[in-house]
Amino acid sequence: MEKKILTTPISAEDLEGIKAGDIVYLTGHITTCRDVAHRRLIEYGRELPVDVRNGAILHAGPIVKTIDEANGKYEMISVGPTTSMRMEKFEYDFVKHTGVRLIVGKGGMGPGTQKACQEFKALHLVFPAGNAVLAATEVEEIEQANWKELGMPETLWTCRVKEFGPLIVSIDTYGNNWFEQKKSGIQRNERKRMLAEINKHVSFIK
Repeated sequence: MEKKILTTPISAEDLEGIKAGDIVYLTGHITTCRDVAHRRLIEYGRELPVDVRNGAILHAGPIVKTIDEANGKYEMISVGPTTSMRMEKFEYDFVKHTGVRLIVGKGGMGPGTQKACQEFKALHLVFPAGNAVLAATEVEEIEQANWKELGMPETLWTCRVKEFGPLIVSIDTYGNNWFEQKKSGIQRNERKRMLAEINKHVSFIK
């Protein structure tokens, strides 16, 4: 199967036909953006210092090495995604306000993000857990560092990446939620298992 690569800037048309459960890769730019950045924008009305419209954000608190701070030179050491559900209460308004196309993180997200992805044509994607160092190797360069006063994990690190991934589509532009679908499947399988176990104990009943 041909590798699906999305390149920033990303249009709504670029996301057509991509379904929950598909695997894609990202080339272009992605900005780390987690709790405090979401709160500053949505609760306090502070505009992000970087434009992520038609771009990508990463729910992550990376480990970054300073090479030459005066000239803005940094090296990505590790960039493991953080739990996306922490941003769930902000994400609908965040997507609506910023026009971001890709949200990358860890684990699933809820109905607010599903609604945002469907209405504004965005995707939520998951970088497989345990690959923080691998993810760092796919960062070609850190091009910007904004809101550094927040500390390393909350700084907005804008990175140039090449074939960043694999990224599993968690929520697609049709509002399908891969994690919820899997959860439902597990529940059905669990019910079958439980019924089979119960039947062992009540098989004598006619």
